[in-house]
Amino acid sequence: MEEISIGPPEPRDYTDWRLLYEGYARFYKMPMNDAIAGTVWGWLLNPAHELEALLARAGDGRVVGLAHFRPMPRPLTGTTAGFLDDLFVEPRLRGRRVADRLIEAMADLARARGWTLIRWLTGDDNYRARGVYDRHAMRTMWITYQMDLPPRR
Repeated sequence: MEEISIGPPEPRDYTDWRLLYEGYARFYKMPMNDAIAGTVWGWLLNPAHELEALLARAGDGRVVGLAHFRPMPRPLTGTTAGFLDDLFVEPRLRGRRVADRLIEAMADLARARGWTLIRWLTGDDNYRARGVYDRHAMRTMWITYQMDLPPRR
């Protein structure tokens, strides 16, 4: 297995990150363009923005996995948790525990920050990812709702 290191994004990572993020968007059938990618990348490099990332890098420095996350207040407990928004690994490296390494690194960071848990969502039919998630977390029985809010005219 290739050596994998985990760390925050650096400006030089943009091209590799963008390819992975486009793959992630394609998987979820979401549009991706320069404006969206540029906005998210700007958030990730801005220490004042709540969205953060950990990137998995191969031995040659190439970015092969991403995890985007943010703090999430938990009003009923008066604590803060982490919310894992996006997790994606280069397809040719799947099955080599790159996603596990990203989740473990995020868990280490969450513990250091005093977060009480990490929560994330995935598609019910995302069986391969669910196999990874089942190694690290407990599936909850919560049902998710979404209210789309088109702009007012």
